[in-house]
Amino acid sequence: MNLPVARASTVLFDNLEHLAAVQKRFEAGEAIATYGITNMPPRNAFEELVCELEGGHRAVTVPSGLAAVAVAILAVVKAGDHVLMVDSVYGPSRTFCDRTLAKMGVATDYYSPAAGGDEIAALMKPNTTLVYVESPGSLTFEVQDLPAICKAVHAKGAFVACDNAWATGLHYPTMQLGVDLVVQPATKYLAGHSDVIIGAVVANERAWPGLKEAARDLGQTTSPDDIFLTVRGMRTLAIRLEKQGAAALAIARVLEKRPEVARVLHPALESFPTHALWKRDFTGSSGLFGVEFAPCTPKQVSAFFDGFSLFGIGYSWGGFESLAVPANLRHGRTVSAWKGNPLFRLHIGLEDPEDLLADLDAAFARWRAAA
Repeated sequence: MNLPVARASTVLFDNLEHLAAVQKRFEAGEAIATYGITNMPPRNAFEELVCELEGGHRAVTVPSGLAAVAVAILAVVKAGDHVLMVDSVYGPSRTFCDRTLAKMGVATDYYSPAAGGDEIAALMKPNTTLVYVESPGSLTFEVQDLPAICKAVHAKGAFVACDNAWATGLHYPTMQLGVDLVVQPATKYLAGHSDVIIGAVVANERAWPGLKEAARDLGQTTSPDDIFLTVRGMRTLAIRLEKQGAAALAIARVLEKRPEVARVLHPALESFPTHALWKRDFTGSSGLFGVEFAPCTPKQVSAFFDGFSLFGIGYSWGGFESLAVPANLRHGRTVSAWKGNPLFRLHIGLEDPEDLLADLDAAFARWRAAA
């Protein structure tokens, strides 16, 4: 039922003839273990699963979601290149580009999440090798026109990478829509139990050689125990996403009618500006969305969070538990600054939706009392 956990740094061979035969098969691309950092049985199983999930050719396993971001970018860029990254990207991804990538001689510009294929094409330079997409966007949940972006980028010979944490390949077939590299922070929905930090990058055939080299040269791998737990979590991915997505959408519909709420940022809501793109390209939604308070004071925001019984206050998401956290927009958007009241983000877990709504009712009561 379960692959054994293979904890190994060294693989032994019977003799030099055996070593040479295995090495030859390894170089040909077969999943043959020669050294513990690559191609051990649990890692092979996870990479096969995540490839099937995202619809890719091959995958690599890395220690975290941010490591997946970095390896995906480094797979296709070199000194002197130019990257276009969506302005609503996960904050640490932006920091990686502005700090580490810049030190390597790679320039990054940011584009509005509302930009379509023509706008992206106009922003590309002769040395643009990568356009990075995150759809929906981090914290504000804008959906991008992925097919149009991929068509425009490929026409100029560059690659498209997409962070697919929110919906996973189960609900967002990004590779079918044209993406070359899928960044999957498997810490979240794939592992699903908030007890693992792990990432993966899935490549199509065109991007695979660069991805394989980047991951290998950087020594990227992760614990076999974490891989074991993630493979376990993937067995229930579909049923968890179905239940959590349905509960989140039901709660979002209730919240958008509350007087304490200015708007709800959930792509599956008909009121959301990019709902039509979501409806066209996605097959479902997940448990994560944003909420904008009505005009309020910092004291009210603090009171809202002080006293939850079911919602935990904490970052990350994708596990079985519900979370609430103020949205941190301090990572410095440059072309699509947030214009509105304070935001908070909800992740809906597997608790009963009516119980979660009661917890939110009490939070809004504290919010009103603090006015």
